[in-house]
Amino acid sequence: MTPPTWTSSSSDLLAEISQQFTARPAATSSGRPAVRPPLVLHSARRPALVLVAHGSRDPAALAEIRRLLALLRDARPELDVRLAHLGLNAPLLPDVLAELAGPVVLVPLLLGRGYHVKVDLPALMAAAPQVNGTITAPLGPDGLLTEVLYERLVEAGWTDPATVRERHRHGRDAVVLAASGSRDPDAAADTEAQARLLARRLHVPVVPGYVAAGSPSVAEAVARLSARGYRRIAVAGYFTAPGDFARLAAAAGDWLTSAPLGAHELMARLVLARYEHSRLRTAA
Repeated sequence: MTPPTWTSSSSDLLAEISQQFTARPAATSSGRPAVRPPLVLHSARRPALVLVAHGSRDPAALAEIRRLLALLRDARPELDVRLAHLGLNAPLLPDVLAELAGPVVLVPLLLGRGYHVKVDLPALMAAAPQVNGTITAPLGPDGLLTEVLYERLVEAGWTDPATVRERHRHGRDAVVLAASGSRDPDAAADTEAQARLLARRLHVPVVPGYVAAGSPSVAEAVARLSARGYRRIAVAGYFTAPGDFARLAAAAGDWLTSAPLGAHELMARLVLARYEHSRLRTAA
């Protein structure tokens, strides 16, 4: 088996991939076969795309991830696109890999370089010797995520950019980028990088806040900004789907809180960009 390699999206792929969303074929995921053969070979066509989610006990999280999966399948009906989980939900990644053979690209539905990306995924891939697989980089940080975060904030009540710039000059508005958090310094660096991207987009200060691990917590980040004189502090949910972390982040806010990234077309475009970059690098 080829050792897993880390890849990232390439900007020159985005225009090509975006066409999949502006001119979709009529077929949707509802027309796919209900039953697949137990073992599928992919050596004669493009690698299978396995979207790897963390997993959640919240039914709303699974429903949202399945909507994202439907976007991917609708955009690229010629691909074998599958969903797998690291835990808590079926199907688990080992079971999905057991059904495949040949080239496979795993795209982690994760936002930074934490333990799952560095340790769990390579180990699970190595345990499937019939698969010739690569693992892409996590989704974040990325400019496409910036746009999704911005749109979710606007949906929650964030004002237009011109007004935001004016309020920034008066020191009124700021944002906490609420993330799950990790003890891995690379994961924290990725979240901080995404916060900088969002700050440039919004023209206001954006600082990270964490729910499960890392410092400061979302509530601490809100309090620090308030102490610096910011009067309206939004919380941007930097989560892939609804769940306990998103609810805890919302509870720590004192103004508006945006929804998680979720099943957004730009999320699907980013997943496909990661996939295509990995596929092209492997072919080269």
